[in-house]
Amino acid sequence: MRRYELVVVVSPEIADDDVPDAVDRLVRKPVESEGGELQEIDTWGRRKLAYPIEKFREGNYVLNQLNMDPQKTGELERGLQISEDVLRHLLIRLEE
Repeated sequence: MRRYELVVVVSPEIADDDVPDAVDRLVRKPVESEGGELQEIDTWGRRKLAYPIEKFREGNYVLNQLNMDPQKTGELERGLQISEDVLRHLLIRLEE
């Protein structure tokens, strides 16, 4: 198991109150189904994007700390890429 940091920019079409449910569906369930564990979720809230993505000028930023097998991260990233609720994501391995 390795430590990772995952930043997800969730579509602003999702209401601010529904962002925790979306993160649960998009991050927590896939991580736990692959045998990983989500350590911490830090919701930064709605922020202006540096440049428009699709038709959006803002998004809801969520930072996640997780432990996961390196061979299983591909499945997590594929799920985030095909989701219409995710504008962008970045998964970074943390040094130990």
